[in-house]
Formats: sequence, structure tokens, C-alpha cells
Amino acid sequence: MIEWEKEKVINAPLEDVWDLFKDKNIKRIMPKVEEHKLIEKTETEAGAKHLQTYREGKRLETYTVNTLIYEDKPSAKHKKIAFVIGKAFEVTASFQLEKMDDSTTRLIYSGSNRGTNFVGRAMMKLANKKGNDKVVQEFVDRVEEQATRADE
Repeated sequence: MIEWEKEKVINAPLEDVWDLFKDKNIKRIMPKVEEHKLIEKTETEAGAKHLQTYREGKRLETYTVNTLIYEDKPSAKHKKIAFVIGKAFEVTASFQLEKMDDSTTRLIYSGSNRGTNFVGRAMMKLANKKGNDKVVQEFVDRVEEQATRADE
């Protein structure tokens, strides 16, 4: 199993950063997501389900994303999701946002990826922690870049 937690302070208001995690903006912070469609409940509640299609090179993978936690408070936001890719990997990801002041937000991105069957567990043993750390860093950097770019 691979686990991660990365924290980043972003010079943008809490609501601006939170807006990036809404369905309409998901491709801005997750550019490999080809499709993200709500199939159950609403996007603003725990229990929501989305059908998501992700591109990795030439391969497309479609899976159901389950929203486990959805909290939208004035000074803190939290969304936690889980999904299984290729019947081999169970991924959980948590996005916590904390208002530091009117123009600064702390992002805490954490999660795990674990093999769910023999193939998945074997691949996890071969997984490169450095490569995963790079992907996590690129994600928090992309959130910062999107939250702080000038509106076009």
C-alpha cells in the first residue's frame, strides 16, 4: 500500500480553492479526467457517486467515484473520495481546505492506494514511492496554479 499526505499554503481565498473541486472544474485540477458525470445524489453530499473516465496514455479507464465525506463550512472544507481502478487498486483521496485568512488557504491532500487482488498487490510492491510523491506534488502545485491564476 502507498500512502501520502502533502500540505500546501495557497495564496487564494478558501472559496476560490474550493470551487476547483466542484464537478464543473474538476478537469482543471485533474487534466487526465476525460469525463466526470454525476450518477447518484448531488455533488454536494456524502454518498454521491460519479462515473469517471481517466486517460493514462492511450488507455481509458472508467470507474465509479464514491464521495465518502463532504463538508462545506465557512472556515473549512473537506471532500473524501474512494474508487477502485481496474478491479486491482482501491484509491482513497482526501482534500481538506482550511481558511488561514481572507486571502490564504491551507490544502491538505492525503490518501492511499492499495492492491485489492494478487495482481494489484504485486504491482504495489513494485510501485515507485518517488514516482507517487512526484504525482502528489504535481497535484498540489496544479491546485495552487489554478487557484492563483488571473481570471481569463
